[in-house]
Amino acid sequence: MPVQSDDEPDFVPLFSLEEDEEAKQGEVFPDTLPILPLKNTVLFPGIVTPITVGRDKSIRAVQKAYEDNRLIGVLSQKDVKIESPSARDLYSIGTIARVLKLLKMPDGSTTAILQGRKRFHLEDMLSEEPYMLGQISTVEYTLPKNKLEFRALISSIRDAAKHIIELSPQIPSEAVVMLKNITNDNFLLNFIASNLNIKIEEKQAILEISHLKEKSNRILSHMDAELQLLELKDQIEAKVRNDIEKQQRDYFLSQQLKTIQEELGQNPQEDEINALVERATKKNGRKTCWKPSSAR
Repeated sequence: MPVQSDDEPDFVPLFSLEEDEEAKQGEVFPDTLPILPLKNTVLFPGIVTPITVGRDKSIRAVQKAYEDNRLIGVLSQKDVKIESPSARDLYSIGTIARVLKLLKMPDGSTTAILQGRKRFHLEDMLSEEPYMLGQISTVEYTLPKNKLEFRALISSIRDAAKHIIELSPQIPSEAVVMLKNITNDNFLLNFIASNLNIKIEEKQAILEISHLKEKSNRILSHMDAELQLLELKDQIEAKVRNDIEKQQRDYFLSQQLKTIQEELGQNPQEDEINALVERATKKNGRKTCWKPSSAR
């Protein structure tokens, strides 16, 4: 596992604690939390991911959270190039996370295992030293009015996810079984959104959507684009394979033919030259007898 110097995920999240996937309705959270800025990723509710924490303020923030109630506010950076972000460099919508475990690595770095719990809005950054401390308010989801339409959307997303897994050699086939075992619709959306091959700002836009129907449509749109790309790639690879197989097959047949001709005492190269000469003489209207000269 590569060591990273900034606060980034060690790998794409592929697992969760679904039985305790997201904060239940009415669960109370503190209105002030240590804030952890993340580069190159967006944490969604229900998702568990390891984060290598490298910045001093971030290390102090996760340690403070772990010592207190184990809760921390996670916000993504707008610009990953900024090494020491302030409040204006962070998105205002993030995810409250539980610090499940803190691990000291052999190289001296700290890895925090985080589980997304609930979305929040950063109302105010109260302080930035010795770590970021923010005043927050939780953000709820809006359920769709047309439940039948929503069920159809979820079914389409499941079908698209299965197709993407089948076309993607880097995704293990076991992921299909994992999808089947996800029964919570919102967690399914978060799980797929966290693994989409899209830009960070696009993932952040999905995180900020409160209407589940709109969120589903946005995710399905990204999945359709990914499917089109994968299908085109599969068609190109299939054509290349067929062309290579045809070339190999033609070469094999050609070599077989030459071997048979040699066994029969024929010289395939001389026959080919004679055929060319014969065609040339017919064009010129005269007959020419030609024999290849022997080497001296």
